[in-house]
Amino acid sequence: MLFKTEPSFERAVYLALSENSSVAEVHALYGEYDLLVRVTSNDEKGLTNLLMQQFRMISGVKETQTLIAVEY
Repeated sequence: MLFKTEPSFERAVYLALSENSSVAEVHALYGEYDLLVRVTSNDEKGLTNLLMQQFRMISGVKETQTLIAVEY
């Protein structure tokens, strides 16, 4: 997932995401997005819950983009 944060909220959002048990990795970025987050979820419903009920409720989160990795 890619996150854009409100100005000066990058660190607070980074720390909040780091504490979530579904988050495997969090990385700060330079450029259009502020954070890159790798999450684990068993199904689409779980992913939707993470995004809508948890991640988007974090103070300072401005925008998200979800990218789903697949295997060939």
